[in-house]
Amino acid sequence: MEEIRLQKYLADSGVASRRKCEEYILAGRVKVNGEIITELGTKINPDKVQVEFDNKIIKNEEQKVYILLNKPIGYVTTADDQFRKRNSFRFSKNKRKNSSSRKTRYVYFRSFNFN
Repeated sequence: MEEIRLQKYLADSGVASRRKCEEYILAGRVKVNGEIITELGTKINPDKVQVEFDNKIIKNEEQKVYILLNKPIGYVTTADDQFRKRNSFRFSKNKRKNSSSRKTRYVYFRSFNFN
């Protein structure tokens, strides 16, 4: 595997967003091969190093799943709607909001009639 930025590896592993992972790196909460990393932009080869966040080993072994859905009119594409409108997550088999974690990406599109 090729080298990638540490914050991207952490984000892809489901630790947090890339920006939040940058904060964790600057705070000294991330280790690579037992050494605390505090410099942003550090590149790693995930196949050759051991990454820890808060002393827990981070592994990114699972593949992401992309789901393409033609969102019906009248539905919103948010998991948490303050107005309690119908959302498109009701079409998924697993109904819990946080169950998909960062492994599943929902891709929505809307059909348009140009007649």
